[in-house]
Amino acid sequence: MTEYLWLFYALLSAVAAALVSVFGKIGLQGIDSGAATVVRAVIMALFLIVVMLGRRSYGYLGEIFANHRALFFIVLSGIAGAASWLFYFMALKYGKVSQVAPVDKLSVVLAAVIAAGFLGESVSVLSWSGIGLITAGIILVALG
Repeated sequence: MTEYLWLFYALLSAVAAALVSVFGKIGLQGIDSGAATVVRAVIMALFLIVVMLGRRSYGYLGEIFANHRALFFIVLSGIAGAASWLFYFMALKYGKVSQVAPVDKLSVVLAAVIAAGFLGESVSVLSWSGIGLITAGIILVALG
């Protein structure tokens, strides 16, 4: 069962991300997208602190801060995530959720290409086919 745990969490992530888009679009009406992104980030930080405290995983913070390489890449990931949220909310402010959300998923394609190229991850022909279909779908959505 644990071999499919990743899929369970990935599906929950997809549902939560879909709600981000819909709730964000509603919330952005008549307000600045940058300020909204900051409020969202603060709420996310507070929520995640509560989760960490609830799980009692705060003991791992020392390990993270002691590993300078890991910390460096976590910081870069945080910066990239913040930029992604900022641009995503800017896009939602001016575009339709039905177009912005799928185009945002070009990140799936880029992540697979970068993982194969820089991390040496192997990607099967079947997976590359799926990545190609995702790309084609994104192009169709962007044109439509």
